[in-house]
Amino acid sequence: MPLPWDAKVVVGVLAVSGTVHLLRPETYEPLMPDFVPAHREVIYGSGVAELVCAAGMLQPRTRRLASYAAAALLVVVFPGNLKMADDARRSRSTRFKAIAYARLPLQWPMIRAALRAARTTG
Repeated sequence: MPLPWDAKVVVGVLAVSGTVHLLRPETYEPLMPDFVPAHREVIYGSGVAELVCAAGMLQPRTRRLASYAAAALLVVVFPGNLKMADDARRSRSTRFKAIAYARLPLQWPMIRAALRAARTTG
């Protein structure tokens, strides 16, 4: 069964985000909650996880596991999105606020799309 369009969006987001995690990790450091240790290592690790999930979702043989892993990853990184929204609340930048607040409700459709993709393994 082909990958649904919304799952293809998740694959694209994970691939781009994973690449940015590895090439420009400093982009994500302000998003890291204080309770998370070893920020740089966690950023690299999550970037690798995003790329592995994206690649795995494209292959029917690995789609189920990769899609469940992607959904779990999207849940685990949600505290970073909450921190970003909290930081944006105190910011003067309208652009930063728009991005930070838009990320919050978009996370749930991405999780749902990843879970739906897990059921399209044929």
